[in-house]
Amino acid sequence: MEAGMVKTVSAAQANREFSKLMQIAEAGEEVVVTSRGKPKVKIVRADDTDSEMERRQKAFDELTRRLNSQTAQNLPRATRDDMYD
Repeated sequence: MEAGMVKTVSAAQANREFSKLMQIAEAGEEVVVTSRGKPKVKIVRADDTDSEMERRQKAFDELTRRLNSQTAQNLPRATRDDMYD
């Protein structure tokens, strides 16, 4: 199978063929496990997971940096009474 593709299997099939699915994921293909026809979990190669976590962390850090560098604008003044209506 081609690397980067997605294979979908039922939970029952995943139980029967777990070793095979691990090999498929290790080769670079994502395996989505469904239950009652709905995706529940994804099996991916561990280094893919690490790079995805790093990408998300960088995006979060950039968003936090941008939010901290900007001041809030056009916010109405609120009184204590407004907060407890």
